[in-house]
Order: sequence, then C-alpha cells, then structure tokens
Amino acid sequence: MAEAHQAVAFQFTVTPDGFDLRLSREALKHIYLSGINSWKKRLIRIKNGILRGVYPGSPTSWLVVVMATVGSSYCNMDVSLGLVSCIQRCLPEGCGPYQTPQTRALFSMAIFSTGVWVMGIFFFRQTLKLLLSYHGWMFEMHGRTSHFTKIWAICVRLLSSRRPMLYSFQTSLPKLPVPSVRATIQRYLESVRPLLDDVEYYRMETLAREFQYKTAPRLQKYLVLKSWWATNYVSDWWEEYIYLRGRSPIIVNSNYYVMDLVFIKNTDVQAARLGNIVHAMVMYRRKLDREEIKPVMALGMVPMCSYQMERMFNTTRIPGKETDVLQHLTDSRHVAVYHKGRFFKVWLYEGSRLLRPRDLEMQFQRILDDPSLPQPGEEKLAALTAGGRVEWAQARQAFFSSGKNKAALDAIERAAFFVALDEESYRYDPEDEASLSLYGKALLHGNCYNRWFDKSFTLISFKNGQLGLNTEHAWADAPIIGHLWEFVLGTDSFHLGYTESGHCLGKPNPALAPPLRLQWDIPRQCQAVIESSYQVARALADDVELYCFQFLPFGKGLIKKCRTSPDAFVQIALQLAHFRDRGKFCLTYEASMTRMFREGRTETVRSCTNESTAFVQAMMEGSHMKADLQDLFRKAAEKHQNMYRLAMTGAGIDRHLFCLYVVSKYLGVSSPFLAEVLSEPWRLSTSQIPQFQIRMFDPDQHPNHLGAGGGFGPVADDGYGVSYMIAGENTIFFHISSKFSSSETNAQRFGNHIRQALLDIADLFQVPKTDS
Repeated sequence: MAEAHQAVAFQFTVTPDGFDLRLSREALKHIYLSGINSWKKRLIRIKNGILRGVYPGSPTSWLVVVMATVGSSYCNMDVSLGLVSCIQRCLPEGCGPYQTPQTRALFSMAIFSTGVWVMGIFFFRQTLKLLLSYHGWMFEMHGRTSHFTKIWAICVRLLSSRRPMLYSFQTSLPKLPVPSVRATIQRYLESVRPLLDDVEYYRMETLAREFQYKTAPRLQKYLVLKSWWATNYVSDWWEEYIYLRGRSPIIVNSNYYVMDLVFIKNTDVQAARLGNIVHAMVMYRRKLDREEIKPVMALGMVPMCSYQMERMFNTTRIPGKETDVLQHLTDSRHVAVYHKGRFFKVWLYEGSRLLRPRDLEMQFQRILDDPSLPQPGEEKLAALTAGGRVEWAQARQAFFSSGKNKAALDAIERAAFFVALDEESYRYDPEDEASLSLYGKALLHGNCYNRWFDKSFTLISFKNGQLGLNTEHAWADAPIIGHLWEFVLGTDSFHLGYTESGHCLGKPNPALAPPLRLQWDIPRQCQAVIESSYQVARALADDVELYCFQFLPFGKGLIKKCRTSPDAFVQIALQLAHFRDRGKFCLTYEASMTRMFREGRTETVRSCTNESTAFVQAMMEGSHMKADLQDLFRKAAEKHQNMYRLAMTGAGIDRHLFCLYVVSKYLGVSSPFLAEVLSEPWRLSTSQIPQFQIRMFDPDQHPNHLGAGGGFGPVADDGYGVSYMIAGENTIFFHISSKFSSSETNAQRFGNHIRQALLDIADLFQVPKTDS
C-alpha cells in the first residue's frame, strides 16, 4: 500500500509556464508515518544497544552506585580512597558547570561512580564468561551432581538472574576452543576403526600419524592464531565453503523443510490461515528487532548463542559465479507471493501500523481470486533458484540487472520472506501412511518452480489451510527456524484464533490498495535458461525417495525407562537398522550444536562406534543372553552420549579437521590424510529435530498440538538422510530420504528396518508396547 501511495505522492507536468507540481496529502501522510516508524526503530535499536552493552548492569544500578558514593561523602566517608579529590583537581575551574565547589564535587563523584560501575560490569562479564567455560556439568551422571557443579550453578544463576535481552549474553559467551591435533587424530582413528579392516586401518593410521607430526603443527599454529583474532574459528569458513561456494543446486542438496501441526486443524480457509501466520511472523520479527525474545537457555541457566537469529528475516542468497553471498537488510515492509505462475508484492503495513490478520487474509484472498495469466517466462522463473548456481548467476547478470526485471527481482529479494500459495492440498492422515510422505515431498521441492529457494525461508500454504516451510541452510541451522515456527504456531492456535466460519477475527479494511503484481520482460534466451534450470531441478526432485512415518508403539517416556537418553536409543537403533538394510556399517553423521560458544553452529557426532557395532553384531548373531545384550547396549549408549557431549563442548573431530584443510589450501600445503578424510562419504546422515524451545502452551494439556518435524535430502547418492523428532511421551516421527537412482538404497525398506530395530531394543528391556 505504501508503494501505491508513494507512486502518486508527487505528480508533475511540464507546461509553458514551468513545472506543475501536485502533492497527495494522503500519500504524504503515509510517507510521514513510515518515516516516524523508521526513527522509532532506530531509537529502539540505540536503546537496546545501550542496555545490552551494560548487561548485567542497568541504568538503575548506575544510579545506585552514584547515590551510594554521594551518600558516603555526606557521612564523611571517602569510599574512593582519594580518587574523587584527584578527579576534582583535574576539572577546569571557573567555567561551564564547574563554577561552584559543590558542583565540582558532585561531578567528580559521578565520574568516579561511573568508573566503578563500568569496572563492575566488566568484572561480572569476565566472571560469567569464565563460569560458562566450565562444561564439567555435562559429563556428570544424572542425580550425581558434584559440590563444585552445584556452587558453579549458583554463581551462574546469580550473574544471569536479571531479565536478559536476546543478545545480552553474546559478549559473555566463551570462544570455541581449538582442540589439540593429537586429541583430534586419536578420536578420528577411533571413529573409523569399526569401518576398516586391519590393512586399511594400518594404512589410515600411518597417514594420520605422518600428518600429526609433519604437517599439522604448522597448520595448527595458523588456526590458533585465527581463534585468537576471530569470534569463532569455524563458523565463517563453514558458511562460505560448505554452503555459499557450493555450485550444485541447493534444492534437495541443501534446503530442508518443516511441517505444520499434524493432529489439529484450525481452519480450512487458505487465506485466513495465512493471515494469522504472516501476522504472527511479523510479530516475532518485531520482538526480534526489539530483542524481547528470551535467549534459549540449557537447563534454564546456560545461555545459547543467538547470533543466527539476526538473519532470519529480510535475507536472500544472491548467486555468484564463484561464490554466493547472503544479502541481509535491516528492515522490509512487504512479502513476495507466488500463485499460479504470478508474482505479487503484499505490503505488511498501512503507514506505520502492522496490518491485522483479517486485512492480510483479504489481501491473500485477492491474489487467490485474481484471474490474470502469467507473463511470458514468469511461471517457471523461480526454477532459476533451483538449478545450478553458475547458470543462475549468469542469467541474473544478463537479464535482471536493469529495467522492470531488476525492479521485480528486487521486490522478491528485498522481501521479509517468500510466500507460496499452492493449489494442491496435503495433510497427514493417520489412516493413510503415504500422506505424510507426499506432504514432505511437496515441502522439500514442490514442482521445482513454486518456491524461491534463495530466500531465508519460503512459507508454503496449501489449498486446505495446511502450511509448511522450505528453508535455505546457509544463514542458520534448523533449531533457529524451529524457534520461529513454535512461536508462530502457538500464537496462531492460542492467541489469534478464528471465527466459527474459519476466517480471521475482526473486519477487513476494503480501502486497502490491492497487492501489486510484479512486471517482467523475460526474453526467449532467458526463458531457455529457465527451462534448462527447471529440467536440472526436476531430475533432482524426481530422484528423491522420501518416506515419512509416525512410530506409535512408544516415545520418549518409555525410552527413559531403559535408563538411557532418547537420542542415543534412536541412534543405536539406526545402526542396527542400517546393518540389516545394507549388511555393513558406514560412516554416520549426527548433527550436534556448539551454541554454548559465541557464534557456534554445529559439530559432527560420528555415531558408528566400536561399542555400537559390538552391540549390533551381538544382536545379529542371536546367541547372546539378554543381560549381555543389555550391557552392550548401555556401553554403546554411554559412548554415544559422551561423544555428543564432547562435540557440544568443542572437542569434536570434523570441524577441526575441516579448518585444518582450509588452512592447508591457503598455504598451498598438500595433505593426503586431509584430502581423504574430507572426501569420505556420509552414507547415513542423521539429525534430531528440536521442539518446545518456547513454552507457548502446556504440552500435557494440549497433547495433540504436535508438529511432525521436517527433513532433508540424502547427502550421499548411495546413502540415507534421516531426521527424527521424538515428538512426545508416546510417538516419534521419522523422515527418511534416499535416491531412486541407487540400487542399494530404499527409503521405505530402511524405515521398516528402523521400526523393527526400535522394537527389538525395547524388547531387551521388556518395555511394554502397544500395537504399531
């Protein structure tokens, strides 16, 4: 709407007498309100910057220190030990505010108090950083907390008790430590031992030791130097070399999807559901801008890094010939929408006021009712974001660098996020198992041209009101988008609501300007590139086999009765299932987070261990006593939990080796060991999906308010991608991907093996189960 008004705000014609200038009062009013809104945001950012900068101090604490200093002087007590007098002597005399002795004394005490206050803040921050560098609490048995850890916990709670803002703890988080080369090599060799025979292991050990003693010391020095200088020695290289420099399509290979609530249905009205959800998303963005979101805290007291949340909105991946870049804007007042091959621009504000859900519903309904046809080349335009990155970069430079194409592309890339209005309907039907897989496929890639895969996320709306997300991976990891999604779904269900007929609450404003149709002029040469990118993306999408299912016999509640972590239980079951599926073990990737460190992202847990393979082999032999199998399982679970803790505390394997490899490339140093390690395929790539990061509702009172998690494509051509969400006390969702082109993999077959493996392990502990 703001753009429509601005377009007619200033109109002029050239006459023989000069310029005839006409102004629109209504348009100027909205421009004025927009300017006021921008200044408000600037002031809020300045205020938040000050409050964040002095945390755990506050303006009130400063005033207390000043009053204490002044009060002590009136009691003839010099708490400054003469420093106030020294400051007073250094002040210029006889001018400005220092004319009287009393004024000079007060000003000196204020300066002294400010210094004490700043030093106190610095001391508390450094103390908190030191406390947060302790991770011994993670390695202690549940219920056997040491006295040292109890004292540590009390200190952490005291120093972080004042209500923090989203980024209050950022400067207090410790840096990710660089592990020793010796420790990393030892852990690496241990991780590959169950995968190699004696001859292969001896060869790899020889390469590793040669690297450890000859090449690694030089590389390690540079890496340690980077760790001193940079905020995080991994994250920038990980983002650049793993994500942005990849030249293959990001559809299936990088982007991942997130599902809606699957057991409840708020409304069948597509536009109404979108109205509430988009409104809730912009509410979340406003809280994000104002830093009103509470930091995620482990155990309710250890803060997690929040830096990934900064680029959640107003962010787009821009293609380049050699490397992509992430374009992030401080603000955006519109969303870009795709429907039936047409692109629209929908304003989120009327002047400075956020549109209400009912107004947004009306705008989306206007798009659904729009009978116009796509312009030449417009329908499959988004396939450019699904094809090769070089081809997209060349097309962008050749056909979208000027004129109406540039203006229309800017409207998409500068949008807060992208919205796809689909004509199909998808929803999970527990009576039809295939429905969940079809739903997942639609979210993972759609028809390859109805998602803008470069946006930080695409909000996907199906005709029956069901929703989902397709998320670009470079800017952040899954827990970040999960945080947003939990807030949005909770706000939709428990705060905004719908009328009995399924529409958003309130009355729409029909005077709102309709959504703006984006205009394109796409030549035939560009249309040929679009079609070529579409064919590449279509081949990738058609090759993906996705099998999603809900495991019903048990969930987190009964797993805990086995006295092990649910994640370790599932990971060991995956090892058993994979061996039954392929007849061998493989290099296994499980993602863990390193967000206890500043700007931390992820680390790899190598889940295939000597202990887990010993358990699997014993299960396959079928001759072991149940007590022996239980003992082997517990050893495997303890090993897995210990590896997960090491990864979370900066003592992983793969990020360290990756960074050493990057340094070797910069220095032109050849390392056969690193080259082999970095080329090893992850034939089983797994990830657990987090939930309940925000307490929007009580899950015990609303057990059906569950999402089904999400998934991703297989990492290796002959491997599996597995994501799972332990959704509650009684259910687990699995998302398994593989490629039809591989004769060795079958997602549904592997899913059936996972089911059976979970049941077989549960039987070892005589866990009661219901029928699946």
